[in-house]
Amino acid sequence: MELRKLTHIVALADEANFGRAAERVHLSQPAFSRSIQAAEAELGLKLFDRGTVEATCTPGGAFVVERARRVLQESRRMEREVGLFRAREIGDIAFGSGPFPAATLIPSLMTELRNRHPGVTVRIQVGNPRSLLDPVRREETDFFVADTRQVPRDGVFRITPIGQQRGGFFVRDGHPLLARKKLLTADIAPYGLATGRLPAEVHAFMLRLMGLPPEAQLPVAVECDDVHLLKCVALSTDTVMIGMDDIVADELAAGKIRPLKPGDFPPTRSDLGIVSLEGRSHSPVAEYAIKVLAALASGQALPREPATPIAA
Repeated sequence: MELRKLTHIVALADEANFGRAAERVHLSQPAFSRSIQAAEAELGLKLFDRGTVEATCTPGGAFVVERARRVLQESRRMEREVGLFRAREIGDIAFGSGPFPAATLIPSLMTELRNRHPGVTVRIQVGNPRSLLDPVRREETDFFVADTRQVPRDGVFRITPIGQQRGGFFVRDGHPLLARKKLLTADIAPYGLATGRLPAEVHAFMLRLMGLPPEAQLPVAVECDDVHLLKCVALSTDTVMIGMDDIVADELAAGKIRPLKPGDFPPTRSDLGIVSLEGRSHSPVAEYAIKVLAALASGQALPREPATPIAA
């Protein structure tokens, strides 16, 4: 089957709507519908159930879509690797970052990339790890750096650990909880939490410490992937921020923010890692960015191997 038809099948599976899928592959809806019908006729299978609004995969369709994705990924991978081999191009770079690495590691990485490769265009998507998985799966981004505890271990993604970041609870100076001689996690609940999206195991652990049932929700007052906004909330209200030490290092040094250390809450660290598609080859600039991130996370000297900068 032609790669074009496989692309159309995958687009319809992703979008679940003929109009949106046709727009995604730059076809008119009638032409796109004919392509899907031709694919079904060629395979001798009904791939999609057509509803009034949505199109859903049949069992046979789900089987074909899964394999079509693999074929298309291999085709894109081959084209990309041949291009890199033939021209030895460094190319542009697109990657994702969790909110905490974005505030601590990415500024130094960007300084290094801009100084070393001034002709490279860099696209960065900042979000929680769950939101960063699909762009990597679709090969829209080369990789992302984040806490890897939420990344599926299903063989689709390659996870390269690069270090840990220490985290905890933080409040403004003068917060009522700082006067407690004995502080427990449950004491934090009335003040509300300001946090990014928490890994499931952290969420469940905190519920237990707060004496709440597993089906309950944590007392989250503000959930946001913008760590600067979380800091503003913690500095100006009694909301308790969940974050990493590196994020509030300046405020801690100035005495504006203070750590909270509940006696029943153990020291917490995030598992930082680089997440990419299994089997995907990176461009030289992406490989260099990954090495820089690993060095920054571990406190080592930045890599200085030879590289050919792109003319601006």
